[in-house]
Amino acid sequence: MSTPPAGRPRTALVTGVAGQDGVYLARHLRSLGYHVVGTLRPGSRWAPLTLGRAYAYLDGVQLVDLDQRDHEGWAAVLEGLRPDEVYNLAGFSSVGASWGHAEVVAETNGLAVLRMLEELVAFRNRHGWAPRFFQPSSSEMFGTSDQQPQTEGTPHHPRSPYATSKSFAHHLVVNYRESYGLFTATGTLYNHESPLRGEQFVTRKITRSVAEIALGRRDEVVLGNLDVRRDWGFAGDYAVAMHRMLQLDDPQDFIVATGTSRPLAEVVEVAFAAAGLGSGQGHLRQDPALMRPADVADLVGDPTKAREQLGWTPSVTFEQVIEHMVRVDITRLESGVEDAVSYLEPSVTL
Repeated sequence: MSTPPAGRPRTALVTGVAGQDGVYLARHLRSLGYHVVGTLRPGSRWAPLTLGRAYAYLDGVQLVDLDQRDHEGWAAVLEGLRPDEVYNLAGFSSVGASWGHAEVVAETNGLAVLRMLEELVAFRNRHGWAPRFFQPSSSEMFGTSDQQPQTEGTPHHPRSPYATSKSFAHHLVVNYRESYGLFTATGTLYNHESPLRGEQFVTRKITRSVAEIALGRRDEVVLGNLDVRRDWGFAGDYAVAMHRMLQLDDPQDFIVATGTSRPLAEVVEVAFAAAGLGSGQGHLRQDPALMRPADVADLVGDPTKAREQLGWTPSVTFEQVIEHMVRVDITRLESGVEDAVSYLEPSVTL
């Protein structure tokens, strides 16, 4: 039995709920009538930012403290809440920073998932059913694969500690599904952006810097490899795909992507144009020190399966995402307000 007893409201547990994906997913689930419980990591140095974001965007979401690596804490939350669905969005998410924190990345993104799956098995043994479980995999797992675009069957060749940890977790989720019959699904998410991206991510670094240049608060944006290509989409669209995966009759694995890759230089070009700065000539500088030890040149996903089986297609274009991020960053700088519901959707006029 993979579903809870009938006659109770649907409940979703979203780990890492104050992150970009957590916010968009929690709000989507709330719009569908779910009772949503989200976890926040206690004692984080980002706690003030996290709590501010939580209160700005997560109205109606029940918040609980839980460190992703706390096995006993996870077991207690699972037993006490008994959710219908679990979306595991907590974790270490920066590819570049993972090189300096490899052990933490392995513990947070890999072993923590193993413990979560073990506890799902134990929960089912006690109650005769287990929550449906979603694991976000990453396009970075494919690394230097020669296959373009990548599909659900493309072999992994991870090229960073982050990518390696995500590949490990991905294969765990598949194995626990096949070995124990759990409803565990993976969504291999290609780069998905929004104004909620942290400034440590290159897209947000670009849009924030361009906004500051437009307002005369800085002179240049400094970047590494401008030729690297990625498949960029909108985070809100990807949250919809996550939910749809757990509504299927049988758990599966999906690629979530737009099907088009673009060089980082194009992100820069669109951002400068959105700020009314033309090409940005004279405001861009490349720094070899920002190159990664083993950068992946190109990643592009084939979303055919998601389109055919989930009925999912992107609703926001690449240009709309980047343009909106620039407009939001300009508004933030002018108003001093970092978080507002009006920042979330590209269709909203600021």
